[in-house]
Amino acid sequence: MKKWILAAAVSAALMGCAGQQQSAVNLPEGVKLLETVSFTGEQVGIPYRKYQLANGLTVILHEDHSDPLVHVDVTYHVGSGRELEGRSGFAHLFEHMMFQGSQNVGDEQHFKIITEAGGTLNGTTNTDRTNYFETVPNNQLEKMLWLESDRMGFFLPALTEEKFEVQRETVKNERAQRIDNRPYGRMGERFNQAFYPQGHPYSWPVIGWPEDLNRADVEDVKHFFQRWYGPNNATLTIGGDFDEMQTLAWVNKYFGEIPAGPKVDAPVKELVTLDETRYLSMEDRVHLPLLRIGMPTVYARHEDEAALDLLSNILGGGKTSLFYKNLVKDGLAVQAGVSHPCQELACQFSMYALANPARGGNLAEIEQAMQDSIKEFEQRGVTDDDLEKVKVNFEAGTIFGLQSVQGKVSSLAFNETFSNNPDMIGFDLKRYANVTKEDVMRVFNKYIKDKPMVVMSVVPQGQSQLIAKADTFTPAAEKVAAVAVEDLDVKPQIVSSFDRSVIPAEGPAPVLTMPALWQGELANKIEVIGTETSETPTVEIVIYLNGGHRLLGVEQAGLAGMTAAMMNESSQKRSAEELTQALEMLGSNVSFSASGYQSQVKISSLTANLDKTMAIVQEKLFEPGFKAADFERVKQQKLQHLQRELTEPNYLASTAFSELLYGKDSPFGVSSGGTLETVSAMTLDDVKAFYKKQYTAGNAQIVAVGNLNEAQMVSKLATLSTWKGAATPRPELAELPKVDGGKIYIVDKPEAAQSVIKIGKRGLKYDATGEFFKSYLMNYPLGGAFNSRINLNLREDKGYTYGARSYFTGGPEEGFYQATASVRSDVTKEALVEFIKEISAFQKDGMTQKELDFMKSSISQSKALDYETPYQKAGLMRNIQRYNLDNNYSEQQTEITNEISRNELNQLAKEQLDLDDMVILIVGDRAKIESELSTLGYPIQVLQL
Repeated sequence: MKKWILAAAVSAALMGCAGQQQSAVNLPEGVKLLETVSFTGEQVGIPYRKYQLANGLTVILHEDHSDPLVHVDVTYHVGSGRELEGRSGFAHLFEHMMFQGSQNVGDEQHFKIITEAGGTLNGTTNTDRTNYFETVPNNQLEKMLWLESDRMGFFLPALTEEKFEVQRETVKNERAQRIDNRPYGRMGERFNQAFYPQGHPYSWPVIGWPEDLNRADVEDVKHFFQRWYGPNNATLTIGGDFDEMQTLAWVNKYFGEIPAGPKVDAPVKELVTLDETRYLSMEDRVHLPLLRIGMPTVYARHEDEAALDLLSNILGGGKTSLFYKNLVKDGLAVQAGVSHPCQELACQFSMYALANPARGGNLAEIEQAMQDSIKEFEQRGVTDDDLEKVKVNFEAGTIFGLQSVQGKVSSLAFNETFSNNPDMIGFDLKRYANVTKEDVMRVFNKYIKDKPMVVMSVVPQGQSQLIAKADTFTPAAEKVAAVAVEDLDVKPQIVSSFDRSVIPAEGPAPVLTMPALWQGELANKIEVIGTETSETPTVEIVIYLNGGHRLLGVEQAGLAGMTAAMMNESSQKRSAEELTQALEMLGSNVSFSASGYQSQVKISSLTANLDKTMAIVQEKLFEPGFKAADFERVKQQKLQHLQRELTEPNYLASTAFSELLYGKDSPFGVSSGGTLETVSAMTLDDVKAFYKKQYTAGNAQIVAVGNLNEAQMVSKLATLSTWKGAATPRPELAELPKVDGGKIYIVDKPEAAQSVIKIGKRGLKYDATGEFFKSYLMNYPLGGAFNSRINLNLREDKGYTYGARSYFTGGPEEGFYQATASVRSDVTKEALVEFIKEISAFQKDGMTQKELDFMKSSISQSKALDYETPYQKAGLMRNIQRYNLDNNYSEQQTEITNEISRNELNQLAKEQLDLDDMVILIVGDRAKIESELSTLGYPIQVLQL
């Protein structure tokens, strides 16, 4: 493929979405047009206009009228890299604080206002930037600008000591859940201490050290805001269906009067170096020993970055790489890979491998195999295919990343923040396209060959003999900066020129148009449902095979997944590596998987390459290799994966919860991934037998989305028309056991930093417009939204958890209700008490009229966001196909939502939320939690998994 064919496709797709640009006349006072960017022919990029307000705020507008929604992003050029030593965690803490209300937005109202408007929202922090974003129906844009401007310009008057303390606890809970209570969770922060010089802004974790968070006070938080959250350090990017001149007027009204903050200079970029190789190790609650090696290279968008990216792909980028061949395929490792992640100030050439305990798990042997692979690359050199596949995949990834307005807005905001230029897509495509073999060898010799590195071993507790080499690095004692913020220039709080307490009115409700669907069948009667979309020159196809785990007895649990994994391996004609190479050269992806009720084949392709991609699908689907060597390797990987899962608290909780509800003799009570016993007993003949049962035309249904009409799509799928075989009926279900409710079950996880709580019962099977759907509406104010009763209580009020929720889930035959959270171990009893209190009160008294109004508004208006991306459309169509629904079932749901009464929903709460019917499961450190739980009066039973 010629390097610019894909580039032209990108341009065509983007131009197809672009709105008509307004002329830059009669701009609001203080608004300056900096540039207008559009594209023709083979030029590549996202059309936009870039403005600047008098206070330095950069504004980027991209019109896309394909869906009635807008995406708003405010990116501040501040992350943990702007912090000082001993004062870490402020940037991430501030991400949380900014959702706690401002002078004119009440406590917890930020989430409520956006959710009630039918929108979604979030914020993220990394080393270099913090961003806040929301996607809403197009009539809510002014309201979003009001919200974002109020926290930019009027946050401090609403900041209180109480809010600060609650969010500090929430961040500690996040750390416990994502780092302390997760296998390998502390590896990254320990590794970076060794990788970066002391005091380097990347040497501490983004979430912060616990002692630094404890050291902070509310005045530090104020100063951090005053230093970094001015409009001159921010980029406001808006994409979607809006009027440009009206939007500019709103932007100027709400943001224009906010004064600029202190001057912000770009951080200095100095290459990180190591004077010698550093070894370090840690024991953790893990099953698989892990070796991680890192070498410092350059920084983001350095002239050598692209060549280093290609080098990392050759060494460890999937099944065609040297690491896969020498470590994974050989069975020495369960997983291995190489990547080259880059940040604003530094990149890491990162290599890792999870050792296979069946081969001893010795990390010195793993390190030697890695080094041997590097030497093999030096002798082997770079091939034409090496270059071409990475370039094609980079270009294809660019196209697939532009399927949503959010993807385009994120690209514009990122490029402006770090390059002062939103228009970097063409530049990036060109720099990857221009990499030569000589470039790759040059950067290998300059940054990798014989260079010092950091080598970290993570081994199971009590198995220090497995480390690669004795530690040679000990982190120095942390220095604590005298102040949290330097170069502070405090300005008095402004008084707005208008009444900001008035929430802007909504615009006219958008006209929602369901995607135009077509339904047909292939010559062999396989049902196909599809829709045409012209936003990108791509096709997404999913072949669903009804059956999955449900076709099996519990003694064969995991066989559906094992068979799918084998379908991802060799065919009768080609090895897995050769098939992967062929797909990579097309920029395509084909993957097999399995779940509770179905196996599936997921296909992503550029439209121009669909015929060649479908030829590969046909080969993999109809001519699987089922080779003994592949099976033994995949089986070993599955077993090691299961061993690793047994160290994960959430996996233990899900496994135990299913067993309590459905028993050990039901497929619903055993994980579709299987158990150590069932996977150990599997044979290759079992896989072949299940293939014949599952992969038949009679079980197949197809969903297709792309820039092809019905006739064109059906023609492309014609390769599947020769597929034969009848549908396979589901086996009869065994009688389900009686759920022994009103009891606490404990699964012991010694030294767990958190307890996983699950409260629930068997529930309703899926329906689109009946009692199951209405129960979803009923639960929404209890635990279905961020500002639900359960989450506001346990997270925002008490600070017990990073997040708590409840929900109904249903399948074709069964369903369940669950309320769940991971909570601090020391408040396990208190958190359970609050769960019980909230569920009991809701069951007794139901929702309020305000909660009913909130639910109706939120769920009805969110429909504007439901059908934007190909996979959203595919999900809609799969529901129609799977449950034989009307094409307009979503509209029927909206009608039910708008008309349902509070009495009907509250009656459902009385019927569905009886705690006496529910089991209470807790996975945590039994020694720390059992005595406290015993005071609640519930019988306690310890479960063994």
